[in-house]
Amino acid sequence: MARIFRRNPRLGALAEPNVTPLIDLAFSLLIIFMITTPLLEQTIPLELPREEEREDDGVQPDVRYQAIGVEGPGMYLWGSDAVDEDEMRRRLEELKGSDDDVILNVRASGTANYQEVVDLLNLVKDSGLSKISLDTQVGIE
Repeated sequence: MARIFRRNPRLGALAEPNVTPLIDLAFSLLIIFMITTPLLEQTIPLELPREEEREDDGVQPDVRYQAIGVEGPGMYLWGSDAVDEDEMRRRLEELKGSDDDVILNVRASGTANYQEVVDLLNLVKDSGLSKISLDTQVGIE
């Protein structure tokens, strides 16, 4: 008599993937997005100022500019005049004493070191002037 051997069907390969972990992941992401979305939609109320009618017809007062610059170590320019550090300090003090609102245009030559420009700005700061414009042109016109 011949024996018949049968395999256990439970040991065979599964034809369907297990999607339960994928469904758990999808629900977790859904909950995260439901919590974070309202936080992204919060806004800050902003009231911008409105321009009012001016009585001076928008004409700005005359602004005076004074060009100062650095040519090298200890070599400063007041307009087109070469001055030393003491003269620059004196002229800045005179400028502070005047009633005019003056804006200083600070320029430096292409060969000047950055430290020399900082030294000039320290002179301006020590004199009490605060309106400064840093020009990007090389040299003084």
